[in-house]
Amino acid sequence: MSVFRNSIMMDLSARQAEITALLIESEFLSVDGLSERYSVTAQTIRRDLNVLCEAGLARRRHGGVEKPLPSGNIAYGSRQVLLRGEKQAIARKVASQIPDNTSLAFSIGTTPESVAAALLHHDALKVFTNNLNIALLACANPTFEVNVAGGKVRNSDGDVLGAGLETFLSSYLFDYGIYGVAGVEADGTLLDFSEREVRARQLIHENSRSTFLVLDHSKFGRSAHVRGGQITQVTKIFTDREPSREIIDRIDDSDAELVICDEESAQ
Repeated sequence: MSVFRNSIMMDLSARQAEITALLIESEFLSVDGLSERYSVTAQTIRRDLNVLCEAGLARRRHGGVEKPLPSGNIAYGSRQVLLRGEKQAIARKVASQIPDNTSLAFSIGTTPESVAAALLHHDALKVFTNNLNIALLACANPTFEVNVAGGKVRNSDGDVLGAGLETFLSSYLFDYGIYGVAGVEADGTLLDFSEREVRARQLIHENSRSTFLVLDHSKFGRSAHVRGGQITQVTKIFTDREPSREIIDRIDDSDAELVICDEESAQ
């Protein structure tokens, strides 16, 4: 993914971002339907859809667009604009449960990044992360101590993975570990797109007193091919909608706590 294409993703209009979110819930969106929904011309909608297709967020189909073919994770810049309001609601709720003067380990991911942004009004946090986006964000608060893993940066996500990260995460005991996942199976299995991402998440889990899994509703039932842990193994699960009955029953039978973060409860 080129820098130019990433800039397109970050500059989506509000309507384009909303169309992208609608496509998560739908198999197909028609030009005519979107034109009526937003009270704009079909030509305007086609321009919007061209932007989304160029960014890899949609796939052209006669009369409209469908979801892109699954070929790995969506680019980081694209994920930053998807379900932004839902992620911010989750982030505010998590931030309300984090006291000042504590240590936190953050994984890669746009929802953990939203949590970091919501914590910027806290005081004297110690932040440990392999996510350069979060590290730079946390530096905006002069009372924070920011610690970053060393190693090779993955350009697509702005993160560090590998042996150096494993040594880094294993050297501390964090008050809170905050991480996301690519997907959750119906049986509660957590999924990611690479073994290294799973290993990083597992190390945060193993070295944290409390673990917060943060994920929007689109992750439930989403496919990824690397298994790594169970949703019931975390301290708390923060999401914006109730998952399936099967997932809820599994959580109820465990020590984990499910926290639903709608706009009202997140205030």
